[in-house]
Amino acid sequence: MEGIIKAVCISEKRGTVKKNINEVNVIKDFGLEGDAHAGKWHRQVSFLSADIVDEFNEKGASVIEGDFGENILAYGIDFKKLPVGTKLICNDAKFEITQIGKECHSHCEIYKRVGDCIMPREGIFAKVLESGTIKVGDKIEVIYPEKDMPYMAAVMTLSDKGSRGERVDTSGPRAAEILKEHGFKIVEEILLPDEEAQIKKHLIRLSDSRQVDLIITTGGTGLSPRDRTPEATLAVADRNVPGISEAIRAGSMTITKRAMLSRGVSVIRKKTLIINLPGSKKAVEESFSFIIDQLPHGLDTLRENTEDCGRN
Repeated sequence: MEGIIKAVCISEKRGTVKKNINEVNVIKDFGLEGDAHAGKWHRQVSFLSADIVDEFNEKGASVIEGDFGENILAYGIDFKKLPVGTKLICNDAKFEITQIGKECHSHCEIYKRVGDCIMPREGIFAKVLESGTIKVGDKIEVIYPEKDMPYMAAVMTLSDKGSRGERVDTSGPRAAEILKEHGFKIVEEILLPDEEAQIKKHLIRLSDSRQVDLIITTGGTGLSPRDRTPEATLAVADRNVPGISEAIRAGSMTITKRAMLSRGVSVIRKKTLIINLPGSKKAVEESFSFIIDQLPHGLDTLRENTEDCGRN
């Protein structure tokens, strides 16, 4: 699949409209030269389909290049349908898609004017893998992810005291370490208070926009009134995977009877597996020891990379 660049846009200051500059230098692990939104993060460059913008304008929107905050506007590619991990190549520049869509925190001027904005649902974001120069009229080549690409994972630590800086929580960092030791790529580690709404928001974002294979949560699985991680997880789930949490509790019961009090659940949202673990470093280590060797098969199944798992 190929597309053609219609516009290359930057804004020199955050909060200002992007303008088409026709040609730009792309800087590895940073973004577009001169763009205020470039930096050392996963949303270095934004892409939007020019075909979708044309359809939007046919409804009377009258928007021009850069109005949606996009860096690169291109014909011939429906960017929102490309999975995270897709490579985009233009001349020597190489990008990797890291996020599909974004949350709209406050309605932009276009939304206020016409009652809609397409960037939150149609735009995508990427990081820069290789530097180069791109310009209007250049071709963009799409390279889909390899089936055996590393599993992408995110770790969420839920702790009121940890989020307030009143203690150092080691359960989340230890979960990330274990996953890295087993070949996972950690794309995010976040620390949140035990607030159900925030937990749901980030579970949805990580599953839908960042499209990670696995989300591990630590903490919030006990009997305290503030322990709401299982409720938040079930609220965003498409399907339940009870066997994982049952295996964790069964294994943990051989170590301590208090394991029966853990309420952690395991679910699927779209193609993301979400597993609740307890909030201590020791419990995280023990829990992983019961399940880590079976996770790759489950994640491959979600990626549709496996054959029938039935045995003769």
